[in-house]
Amino acid sequence: MEISAAGRLEVRITTADVGKRVSVRCLTEAGTAGGKFTDTVGVLTSWDAGVLVITRKSGESVRVDASSLVAGKVVPPAPARRRGPAADYEELARITSRAWRPLESARLGEWELRAAAGFTRRANSVLPLGAPGVPLDEALDVVRRWYAERGLPAYVQTATGAEGTQELLCAELERRGWVREVSAELWIGALAPLADRAEAEGVVLAREADEAWLARYQRKGVNEVALKVLGAGPSVWFASVPGESGAAPAAIGRCVVDGRWAGFAAVEVDPARRRQGLATVVMAALARRALDEGASAAWLQVEEENAGAWALYAGMGFAAHHAYHHYRERT
Repeated sequence: MEISAAGRLEVRITTADVGKRVSVRCLTEAGTAGGKFTDTVGVLTSWDAGVLVITRKSGESVRVDASSLVAGKVVPPAPARRRGPAADYEELARITSRAWRPLESARLGEWELRAAAGFTRRANSVLPLGAPGVPLDEALDVVRRWYAERGLPAYVQTATGAEGTQELLCAELERRGWVREVSAELWIGALAPLADRAEAEGVVLAREADEAWLARYQRKGVNEVALKVLGAGPSVWFASVPGESGAAPAAIGRCVVDGRWAGFAAVEVDPARRRQGLATVVMAALARRALDEGASAAWLQVEEENAGAWALYAGMGFAAHHAYHHYRERT
């Protein structure tokens, strides 16, 4: 917290600091003997009518009464990772978008409207990497119409928690009644250590997802559109560990190699074969192939509630880079 030369806590933020990363301390239960201090760090997304709204790295919005502030200051962006690959948000957003290519897209200024008949929100949402070129309300009207013409709900994909992410846009969407339906984190790590974690014996790599691979894939009712999205990308590989004769594979995975990055997805294991290291074997095999194609860094996406995946990937050397969210207008 900001402390003056006299040793007093001071509030050194104003309404002019909206859009900046701040750290504040406020007093809860003021006026009582048991009053407590709480600290909040995030992007100051508004300061109206005596109430501050701060968006944390997770995307959670925290409301703080200005009268309860006892200290506050602008703080620098979160420090860069000390290990593993360095990357900014925009680079990762473009890389991940190319791993889930839509069947149809359109430009609205620096926004990309993406559609793929509803298969995965990542290919059926707006990617707003910059300004739309028109006022926000007008841009959202265009978004609604474009998705309505395709029989799809309108989603906007945003991110929080890294330099260059979209906390202000999140706050504006929430003020307009848009609801955050799905949140996840994008994790990154070094590729070579992943490739060294296990032998690849028994792993079959292919350029297309065959019927056996799809039999293990958790999304049901995969159609032609889904196959096109899954198979699209700069260099796509599908991995399988064969199961018993006639059964679905014991484990599968998907990897998209794009320059220095290798993106991992659809890593799934037969529930009866879990805790046998099969997910590690699949990812190691895909990592070796990605290294052969010149990649050096890895990324993957993990939903908030998937505690098992968090533990697995942290053990492989991955760490969170930012959170991303899909907003849908309240109906």
